[in-house]
Amino acid sequence: EFTFATVLPSCIGDCGFDCGRQIHSLIIRYNYDSHIYVGSSLLDMYAKAGRIHEARTIFDGLLERDVVSCTAIISGYAQLGFDEEAVELFCRLQKEGMSSNYVTYASLLTALSGLANLDHGKQVHNHVLRCQLPSYVVLQNSMIDMYAKCGNLVYARRVFNTMPERTVISWNAMLVGYSKHGMASDLVELFKLMRAEDKVNPDSVTFLAVLSGCSHGGTEEIGLQIFDEMLMQKYGFEPNIEHYGCVVDLLGRSGQLEKALKFIRAMPFEPTAAIWGCLLGACRVHSNVDVGEFVGHQLLKIEPENAGNYVILCNLYASCGRWEEVRALREMMKDKVVIKEPGRSWIQLDQILHTFHANDRSHPRKDEVHAKVKALSVRLKEAGYEPDLSCVLYDVDEEQKEKVLLGHSEKLALAFGLLCTSEGVPLRVIKNLRICVDCHNFAKLISKLYGREVSLRDKNRFHHIVEGVCSCGDYW
Repeated sequence: EFTFATVLPSCIGDCGFDCGRQIHSLIIRYNYDSHIYVGSSLLDMYAKAGRIHEARTIFDGLLERDVVSCTAIISGYAQLGFDEEAVELFCRLQKEGMSSNYVTYASLLTALSGLANLDHGKQVHNHVLRCQLPSYVVLQNSMIDMYAKCGNLVYARRVFNTMPERTVISWNAMLVGYSKHGMASDLVELFKLMRAEDKVNPDSVTFLAVLSGCSHGGTEEIGLQIFDEMLMQKYGFEPNIEHYGCVVDLLGRSGQLEKALKFIRAMPFEPTAAIWGCLLGACRVHSNVDVGEFVGHQLLKIEPENAGNYVILCNLYASCGRWEEVRALREMMKDKVVIKEPGRSWIQLDQILHTFHANDRSHPRKDEVHAKVKALSVRLKEAGYEPDLSCVLYDVDEEQKEKVLLGHSEKLALAFGLLCTSEGVPLRVIKNLRICVDCHNFAKLISKLYGREVSLRDKNRFHHIVEGVCSCGDYW
């Protein structure tokens, strides 16, 4: 059994996994599959290969479990994005008397980061403090990441500041947090501190965070200056294609769309879908149909199955009333069987996660929620809100377009939050897709009129709205 437990961790990658499956067959023949050490190594191998269901079957078949096997399965769920399953399993095993170590807590915090579950994250932090675990860097890095992804950068920075030692991952976690929240000044200051301390060398992720943060925070000149220094190898390595993508984003944000296109054509790399996507998003924001049309068709060649590209290009055409092109794109989507991922939003109240779909009629309080959205629309219009009908990709009358907008999942989640919370309580919503312009405007006015802090985490970044002003500077 010790032979098998020792060999299995080396079975990684495609070839290694095939060998691992063959070794698994031998393990069954030798009747070692329920042995705790062998089982822990087996389930870890399957989890790392993305086969979490096989890993769970092995875990459930273990006659006895220890902290290693429990941590391996929780970590497997968390690393593969099965966040709810990771949290549920942890809670169940905790009730059964499982002992946890710093790796268990780090894996749990990863899952809570994905769920943006700040309350549970704080509870884990408190539990770690009560257990008086040593200051493991891995655990503290997970805490920084969790607080940043849950929208609480003050707590993230406190953990960062109290670390007795920091790795490049520690710095990157804090820098990425500032970047995602559009806090460019804090990001640049932290990067300067990192360089001044000179204890840890920045890596590729460091510069991705800095360049992306400069774009999100509206400090394009600083970002372009740092990129020029990278080209001169001031930091010891040349920029890769992802760093070039950040420059496209920087130029696009500042409205230099022709310059961004020229920059793409001069790159030493073949442009990826991500790079064309940055420019297409900028064309939508700046309403540049000419460049956007060219870029959009480049994207459709590279990623004909990506619904997001069709949606942004449709938005661009719809914004200038080119409905024939919108219809043609929608027909193309049907012909290629491209399906847009349905919009979903989540809001947590009293430790219960409430899910809303676009035009949702499944929630137990659906009638109250829809009535609240309509009431909010009336009040917001009195304060100057005008629905952005370009966000609707159907050539229907304005009344119908407005009805579609009112059914967006993030509006339903915000309305439910206002219904169920006291005055002044912050509203935290997660969205699985990029938030649309109309819902962004809607959220800003709710923050201003109702005196609420609104935290919206969409697919790409955080929108932290206070008194009607968003941290993204209305560019995302």
